[in-house]
Amino acid sequence: MQTRNCQNCKKDFTIEPDDFGFYEKIKVPPPTFCPSCRLQRKLTWRNERSLHKVKCKAPGHTEEIISMYGTNDGFCVYDNDYWWSDKWDPMEHGLPYDFSTPFFVQFSNLLKKVPLVALSTINSVNSEYTNYVDGNKNCYLIFGCGWNENIRYGSKLFLCKDSQDLFICTKCELSYESVGCIESYKLFWSVNSKNCSDSYFLYDCRNCTNCFGCVNLVSKSYCIWNKQYTREEYFKKLEELHLNSYKSILDLKNEFKDLYLSSVHRYANIFASVNCTGDYINNSKNSKNCFDLYQNVEDSKYLCSALDLKDAYDSYGAFKNELSYENIDANIGHKNLSCLTIYNSENVNYGFNCHDLKDSFGCIGLRKKQYCILNKQYSKEEYEKLLPKIKQHMDKMPYVDSRGRAHKYGEFFPSELSPFYYNETIAQEYFPLTEEDTQKKAFRWREKEKRTYTIDIPNDSIPDDIQNIIEDILNKVIECLHKGKCGEQCTEAFKILPEELKFYKRMNVPLPRLCSNCRHHQRFKQRSPVKLGHRQCMCDKNHPSHKGSWDVEFETSYAPDRPEIVYCEK
Repeated sequence: MQTRNCQNCKKDFTIEPDDFGFYEKIKVPPPTFCPSCRLQRKLTWRNERSLHKVKCKAPGHTEEIISMYGTNDGFCVYDNDYWWSDKWDPMEHGLPYDFSTPFFVQFSNLLKKVPLVALSTINSVNSEYTNYVDGNKNCYLIFGCGWNENIRYGSKLFLCKDSQDLFICTKCELSYESVGCIESYKLFWSVNSKNCSDSYFLYDCRNCTNCFGCVNLVSKSYCIWNKQYTREEYFKKLEELHLNSYKSILDLKNEFKDLYLSSVHRYANIFASVNCTGDYINNSKNSKNCFDLYQNVEDSKYLCSALDLKDAYDSYGAFKNELSYENIDANIGHKNLSCLTIYNSENVNYGFNCHDLKDSFGCIGLRKKQYCILNKQYSKEEYEKLLPKIKQHMDKMPYVDSRGRAHKYGEFFPSELSPFYYNETIAQEYFPLTEEDTQKKAFRWREKEKRTYTIDIPNDSIPDDIQNIIEDILNKVIECLHKGKCGEQCTEAFKILPEELKFYKRMNVPLPRLCSNCRHHQRFKQRSPVKLGHRQCMCDKNHPSHKGSWDVEFETSYAPDRPEIVYCEK
């Protein structure tokens, strides 16, 4: 075990023997950034939610399209249909490797030449306003999602249906404003609950039906604020709560928050897993410092949002990968290093938006190719002879960024070369900074775009009761409650879609007062940070295993200064 000093935050971090074994297995040097700084650096290259109207630059196309890349950022952007067609060749922009220039400078030059796909969407139907998605149908403004149907306004959703405003949920149906819920039906304003139905305001509940405002319950029905009622009493009291009123919902949220703080909190949401640390881990083993592992992750470390991985380190948004390192949006791969949006590929280093690629280095937009470097084709012999020289060159002539940080072989792409601004990437969600902070840390900040639309409905004029909403509200410009002053990618206004209004009416819930981005950020705040610290079990009751307080310690994402009551697993 060794202690190193992070060249970014200047804090010490530990590299353990198993880590060295992994780095040796994939033939990369140990990292020079600590795990937290490595994650932040990767996330500066992923813009999920900030969408722009730009002109398509494909030949013969002048129409405006929705793109994750801004208008004046200097990139060539094609609409998705043209980009995926055979009407253009990314190899036309190939560059010979220049040993007098740092690799990352050459890659940045190539990035400005090769056409980029407007949105990262595949296998989706009637789901144009989505990004980083796969296999969705009839979805709108969902991000980082897969295999959903009829979903609006969500992130990190899988196999959900006919729902709205969810975050990190799996197999949920007819649900609304819930976070971290699994296999549930008609679940509203709930967090970390599983196999629950027809319920509202639940936290850490399992197998509950027809419950309201409950915490830590298992296999219960007809409970309100953790108190048991008969079926008749339950439905009578439910009517008295006026769930169709926005003002009533605000009051209930405050009551639920108080109940949440008085409830017991499991030190980590780790289920059916062995020898794992982190939070929200399912059916995995031997994986440390990981978050949002959906299933089947093994012998891995420093992952966030992943499933079906083995021997993988430092990745975000990965699926079916093995022996992979420092990737983001990696789908079915083997031995890929420092790649972005890399699908069905093997032995690729520093690839960007490549598919079915093998044995290549520093390529952008390639499909079904092999033995390529900077989008230039080589023979197998030429490639294998040139590749070791490039790795040596990256060590001898590293890219040194504006803050003096050296990026050698094995390091992820420098943040300052990202095509996105810091405050439009998900780095701003996980590591929020002010505009002043980004300047100090040499990140870029996108100035707020001027809004030219006219507000049709001021926020305080929205009817309180959903039953008083009539169809003439459709397509009206409604003022967001935050009015662009929140720093949450606020769009300042929003519209109600016909399908959306039908959902509110059917579920008998009031209209939102925030735009979809601000609503997402409120849900995001309900999750613990992707950072572990040491705490002691706070249980002070008498059990067969102990009497009064006991000294069990654990790693948890609940920081020591947080107000929650945190218990160990036992």
